[in-house]
Amino acid sequence: MIFNRRQFLGASVAATSCLAAPRAFAAPWTTSRPRLLPQALTALDTHSSQITQRDVIGLVDFSAHSRELRFQLVNVASGDVAAEWLVAHGRGSDRANSGFVSQFSNQPGSNASSRGSFLIANAYVGRHGRSRRLIGLEPQNNLALDRAIVIHGANYVDRDMARQQGRIGRSLGCFTVEMREIEAVLEKLPEGCLLFASK
Repeated sequence: MIFNRRQFLGASVAATSCLAAPRAFAAPWTTSRPRLLPQALTALDTHSSQITQRDVIGLVDFSAHSRELRFQLVNVASGDVAAEWLVAHGRGSDRANSGFVSQFSNQPGSNASSRGSFLIANAYVGRHGRSRRLIGLEPQNNLALDRAIVIHGANYVDRDMARQQGRIGRSLGCFTVEMREIEAVLEKLPEGCLLFASK
């Protein structure tokens, strides 16, 4: 890779202090280099034989509330955030419907989100329209394809809902974005990219 990993790690550590304060809904993140970037770059190296598109990665920071723009498109060369979106987590990860992820699961029927590294796979048209399959690359998410954990759009992810209700809806474990944004997400994160999710 052409970037300096030590610079990224240093910048990320310095930036985490800015994330301690609460962020307002839909406000830009206080740093251009996300907190999870060092972990995602390590994952990019670990799974380099399977990740064929290495110029951008998708990051989902499940430590953030569901009303926040916690799904980020990151430019690998610069470490900067190129786009941000709302994204739902699974019902099984937030049984109290608080808007926060409290647990992860890889088990079929759990309706929970999984964490870790995913290979973004082929696009298809299903019950939610255009979507993209995900292949889990680690033991903690390796059943993603069997569980039909995908990227898709849905009406229960909506910025107006987030403002009015203080949170968005929950998925069955899928990375669900706004219907108005799904085409942009699928275009900007093509097949062969890394999606990294954690807290």
